[in-house]
Amino acid sequence: MRLRPFIKTITLTAIGLVVAGCATDDNWKPDQTYHLTILHTNDHHGRFWENRDGEYGMAARKTLIDRIRKEVAAKGGSVLLLSGGDINTGVPESDLQDAEPDFKGMSKIGYDAMALGNHEFDNSLDVLRKQATWANFPLLSSNIYSKTTGKRLFQPYKIFNKKGLKIAVIGLTTEDTAKIGNPEYISDLDFRDPKVEARKVIEDLKQIEKPDIIIAATHMGHYQNGKYGVNAPGDVTLARSLPKGSLDMIVGGHSQEPVCMEGENKVNAHYKPGEACLPDRQNGIWIVQAHEWGKYVGRADYTFKNGEFNLVKYELIPVNLVKKIEVDGKKKKVFINEEIPKDPEMLAFLTPYQEKGQKQLNVKIGHTDGKLEGDRDVVRFNQTNLGYLIAKAQMEKANADFGIMNSGGVRDSIPAGDITYKDVLKVQPFANTITVVEMKGSDLLKYLNVVATKPVDTGAYAQFANISMRIGKNKVSRVRIGGKPLVLNKTYRFTVPSFNAAGGDGYPKVTDNAGYVNTGFVDAEVLKDYIEKHSPMRISDYEPKGDIIYK
Repeated sequence: MRLRPFIKTITLTAIGLVVAGCATDDNWKPDQTYHLTILHTNDHHGRFWENRDGEYGMAARKTLIDRIRKEVAAKGGSVLLLSGGDINTGVPESDLQDAEPDFKGMSKIGYDAMALGNHEFDNSLDVLRKQATWANFPLLSSNIYSKTTGKRLFQPYKIFNKKGLKIAVIGLTTEDTAKIGNPEYISDLDFRDPKVEARKVIEDLKQIEKPDIIIAATHMGHYQNGKYGVNAPGDVTLARSLPKGSLDMIVGGHSQEPVCMEGENKVNAHYKPGEACLPDRQNGIWIVQAHEWGKYVGRADYTFKNGEFNLVKYELIPVNLVKKIEVDGKKKKVFINEEIPKDPEMLAFLTPYQEKGQKQLNVKIGHTDGKLEGDRDVVRFNQTNLGYLIAKAQMEKANADFGIMNSGGVRDSIPAGDITYKDVLKVQPFANTITVVEMKGSDLLKYLNVVATKPVDTGAYAQFANISMRIGKNKVSRVRIGGKPLVLNKTYRFTVPSFNAAGGDGYPKVTDNAGYVNTGFVDAEVLKDYIEKHSPMRISDYEPKGDIIYK
């Protein structure tokens, strides 16, 4: 079956959008037209299996990609399949198995290269090295160096030859990894400025390899019009920083969005799956990103002729995404496009991993009478019942006066009804340990002036339990712990995840404090034990009661 009926496309040839190619070589022939299709995904986050609605999943993705390859090959073209990184962290079945099904599944699909994402460093480097052996494609990053040796730690780029075209793919990783990565695992890693490193690599490529096309596979985030806020600079800033014509395309990730534009420097905030999608273009460089979890496969069809690289068509192809329609007065979920069948061999390969994970995870541990809120667009902006619950569970486990939980460590919500171990691990997949810190009130006030004033829309935004305060621009006031005013010369005991205790998210490093103790209790286990002990749970017991007030 041909792919065309499944998708809506946008044709760009008619408006004459041409990207100047990079330095040419003798491999391609003058006046001959070459066809190259770039396919891409990003921010996979352990979603090797479809969800309960049959959406995404690597088995359906393989079917789709195989079809595209067959279609392109029939027309004499070539295909390059890239990932914008973050294969790790997000689904317990994957996390418990070190993403083995995901990396091996990508190898079976036929990925050509991927950028290393920040979540590739959620585990020790030994785990990442093991994952690299499961991948039959390179894990690229040109801006990660060893502090000890001063040398790059990973392969900076990969050269591909596609029917006479010489293509270079450069890997770049967000500088924010140094801030949001686990300090325990990245203490010897130097995440250098990707803009600087990209220039270096491009110059080296032009001198040594002389590619016809240069593509950057990045994990840096898109950020509309270069407005990256408190985040590290992203793809738009990267494109604007480079000499015009030095780069042809950026295949991105990290900000987890479908990059579809409705005008110059204006993202289509209301984009819906199946609609036409125009990628961003900055400084002559096309910038693409395919949302997250394998929900889409991005497809960019190019022609190359006499040194000119021309984008003909771009589309985001939904992978069995659903929508709600009304049938006989009731809401029903249906596929947006015709269902893509699952590849039988891939399904057979993944099934044992899924069954192994399910056996460990689908065990009831409790019940809640309402939703425990951990959605990213809520928990990073407001105090929530789940944020409070996690901080309270950790506080009680360590017999502390109050608890602090970074919202970036809250990765999902828990819906009303029965709670399983899987639900808990989806909320807290990082396996951080609970740490206890003892501080005098005077020092604690300084600590809170940093932690409590972290901006919203970041993982650093803090959730609290058993403490109240007013929060201004750079300081806190009216601090009360357990309902009593803060006493400057009194010693207090609080909990904070090991990630933040070591300086993650820009929190003050407290691991060297005399009053610091790593309890060794794993966060998900602490939450699981608390839920088992206090079930059935009433969400009214955990609703924020206005204790944290922003002025």
